[in-house]
Amino acid sequence: MIDLHTHTFFSDGALVPSEHLRRFEVLGYSAVAITDHADSSNIDFILPRIVQVANDLNPLGKTRLIPGIELTHIPPTLMKPLTLRARELGALIVVGHGETPVEPVAPGTNLAAIEAGVDLLAHPGFITEEEAALAAARGVLLELSGRKGHSLTNGHVARMAIKSGAGLAVSSDGHEPGDFMTVERARTVALGAGLSVAQYEKLRQGMAALIAGL
Repeated sequence: MIDLHTHTFFSDGALVPSEHLRRFEVLGYSAVAITDHADSSNIDFILPRIVQVANDLNPLGKTRLIPGIELTHIPPTLMKPLTLRARELGALIVVGHGETPVEPVAPGTNLAAIEAGVDLLAHPGFITEEEAALAAARGVLLELSGRKGHSLTNGHVARMAIKSGAGLAVSSDGHEPGDFMTVERARTVALGAGLSVAQYEKLRQGMAALIAGL
């Protein structure tokens, strides 16, 4: 199991990174990305600390902590420069906070994040077929979210991804232990969005390939 989208107390999550990682280890995960919410005000604060804790903890446990960031509610024109800044600061996973239907995300955010080359477009809402095709071409994964509200458009996201050939990822967007998904829950999110068992296995392989390349 891999989760590419989670939060600690460095933004609006509940746990310090060490406990966060430990709880995923107990659930049997091979890797989890900490991707706290950031914009230009705090990206320089968060990322070095996540990188440091990953360096401290990864030699000691079974679950790999992947340093990441979620660029959240930023103007679309800032998506590319902040994606580049995140990479410079050590982010191995950059998540773009997509146009979920339950938050007032600026129109154009999905396209800007894909064009910026984020790794994962989180909860992309009513993503267009053209945007999904560009995600496929750029290797940007589209998220099927396990989080309440954001998950409302999982079926639409799955259809657009299947039609365009874009890769998918199931992520918890976990903020506290009750959000973290078991193997069974992750499978339910994927199949509930309309994926077949074979498509879900392809999704899992795509996520594993991404992690293996980091």
